[in-house]
Amino acid sequence: MDRTAWIVVALCVIGLVVWEVYLAKQMAHRPAPAGATPTQVSPSAAPTIFGPSPSTTPVVEATPGAHEPAPSFAEKLETLRNSDLELHLTNRGGGIKEAVLLRQIAEKDQRVVLNSNQTTPIGAIIEQPATPALAEFTPSAVSDSVVQFERTTDEQLRIRKKFQFQKSSEEKDNYVIEMNVDLENRSDKPYQNGGYFVALGSAAPIHPKDYPSFTRLVWCIDGRAKGIDVGWFGSSGGILGLGQRAARPYFEQTLGGAEWVAVSNQFFTTLMAPLTAKATGVWGRHFDIERAPDQKLLGIEGALGMPGFQLQPGQTYSARFEIYAGPKLYHSLAQLPHNEAEVMDFGMFKIVCQFLLNFMNLLNSWLHDYGLAILALTTIIKLTLWPIQNKANRSMRQMAALSPKMQELREKYKDDPTRMNQEVMKLYKQYGINPVGGCLPMMIQIPIFFGLFKMLGQAVELRNARFLWVKDLSQPDTVAHLPVLGWPVNIIPLCMAATQIWLMAMTPKTGDPTQRRIAMFMPLIFLFICYNFAAALALYYTAQNLFSILQFYQNKRQPVPTLEKVAPQRKR
Repeated sequence: MDRTAWIVVALCVIGLVVWEVYLAKQMAHRPAPAGATPTQVSPSAAPTIFGPSPSTTPVVEATPGAHEPAPSFAEKLETLRNSDLELHLTNRGGGIKEAVLLRQIAEKDQRVVLNSNQTTPIGAIIEQPATPALAEFTPSAVSDSVVQFERTTDEQLRIRKKFQFQKSSEEKDNYVIEMNVDLENRSDKPYQNGGYFVALGSAAPIHPKDYPSFTRLVWCIDGRAKGIDVGWFGSSGGILGLGQRAARPYFEQTLGGAEWVAVSNQFFTTLMAPLTAKATGVWGRHFDIERAPDQKLLGIEGALGMPGFQLQPGQTYSARFEIYAGPKLYHSLAQLPHNEAEVMDFGMFKIVCQFLLNFMNLLNSWLHDYGLAILALTTIIKLTLWPIQNKANRSMRQMAALSPKMQELREKYKDDPTRMNQEVMKLYKQYGINPVGGCLPMMIQIPIFFGLFKMLGQAVELRNARFLWVKDLSQPDTVAHLPVLGWPVNIIPLCMAATQIWLMAMTPKTGDPTQRRIAMFMPLIFLFICYNFAAALALYYTAQNLFSILQFYQNKRQPVPTLEKVAPQRKR
């Protein structure tokens, strides 16, 4: 290869290495600086009503449980349960301590549990999220489907909270909880509150290989989701000194009115939508999770801010909240009325992701195997694009036949690039060849590939879905580790790279030689991208390569296209 080709290849390799290093740093432990004390703006100027008076100095330490004072009363738990979800509700703050997903299995055959029992309970009403003070509530089971918490403050403000499952006609995927809050002023003085926070609980990676960018704090304004991931809190050295920043202990932002706020990991979310007024603020912090002595992951906890209120003696303030605590099932989230499906974070490929996810689930309902559903999806996509690919293959073969004439022009006008390009374009026109004809199928497949990349990264349906030797299609298909380096051996991505090399070897040699040499490194680039991603994505791309190879063999049996000059069109 010439010098330019080597430079491009070197830059690609450096970029991939930097990307892997960045991901490794995201996974690693990042302690907050001991001296950092950011300014905390209290949402309320009124006396504390939801708990004991908290400290005015925010706690910077991110370890769960370290920011809460030791309770002076015994914890009491109540349980609400349906066929999908079991809630453990605590009298500490009157909220959901844990949400156990009865149909979702985590590692070691344990059920998935949302919210760490060491973080603030979901639905707890607090004044200062950085220093939550959880008051004692009196729990009572109103019925088998309703749990109530009650507390009266020293200011004679009675707080009553009710939790119940939302009624649904569906037999499964019922993860919606209703939380009703009533505050009655029983004193003879008016009461005014400048605002308060409602805790969202926490989210953390389920699997050690989950990408940290999926552990996020998300909010939705006017149907559009925004958010930050756990990487936002970490320090950064920047690039050549630019963009350098210190670690940030917590995040806080005033909002113009959010429809919902959520904490989310790769496959599950706890999402809260206020029904009586939109959220006016969002708060979050990260914390460390020690899975093993040498393995630490990052979780995130959050809270949404609510507008203030005032009560005259005898008046009652009521607030209603809808909580979704469960897997990120698109069909369930899309049925909720506040754009909750936006938590999926499909981005600019939203329409493609939605179609592919729904189509994959439809195929699985027929085949009862997600591996077969992905292969069927690949087959249908490939058959749909088959006629377009045939035209592209013919165009590439014509370009290959024209290659000697193009080489002559390059040699003749090598000192005049402008004239050379003009003559090459004139040559294309003389023989009626579209130089970008071979690129059309690739342009169509780009949104499909990235749509699958985004969709398969969050498709909770693929969790624990087996296919051949793959135990979980949502994770890499690791079968072993190299003895010395400890690198995982993932079979399907290696097959993907091998089939891509095979496919490129069959492709007619067209275009600039330097570009062809650079293109030979595409399998390496895709291998880096997909190696530690979901096995489902590598399975799709491997099957697609095999179909493309089959199509090239079929096209090779056709007669070699002959070069014929087209008659010039007469001007009218």
